[in-house]
Amino acid sequence: MNHRLHLKFEQLERATEHLLASAEALGPDQNTAPAPGKWSAVQVVHHLFFIEDNILKYVQKKLQAEELLPKVSLFTRLRVQFVRLLLRLPGLKFKAPRGVATLTDTGQVPTLPEMRKSWEASRRQLERLLNEFPSRQQNRAVFPHPRSGRITIYQVMEHLVDHLLHHQQQLNRITKALRPAGRVRADAQA
Repeated sequence: MNHRLHLKFEQLERATEHLLASAEALGPDQNTAPAPGKWSAVQVVHHLFFIEDNILKYVQKKLQAEELLPKVSLFTRLRVQFVRLLLRLPGLKFKAPRGVATLTDTGQVPTLPEMRKSWEASRRQLERLLNEFPSRQQNRAVFPHPRSGRITIYQVMEHLVDHLLHHQQQLNRITKALRPAGRVRADAQA
């Protein structure tokens, strides 16, 4: 794995562990939505795992074709940076691309321990993919992002980190709604 990918992978690992710990800290409230029509912490985790796992599968499939992938255009590079900026803005919400939210919205998601185990296995696959990623393909478009366009493997990793950090903000809002400041202190004293 090249150095830039390795650093981004390590950042993704740390952010994922923080997110999972935040969701687990809610205890029994992790399955509780803060309001009708909103996601619970477990649903947020499921959404992130689902996206990352599907991106991994897509990239693995593209690499099996062993054809030289297309170059990324300047316009796409600019769109990638714009999407990154939007994901980092606090409180900004996005409508999930068609088909992505539907599965999570059903409410039928695995438990947090089950997802943690599955995510760890999927993450090891991602690590292997990055370790074996052909250097001649690193600046080529390997994934069609719904808003940015066709992006490189490094941009995929940036997106995974940015997407996770965006949803960490959502998880923080869920925690705040379910555990107001007074309730947290009362829980700590009990």
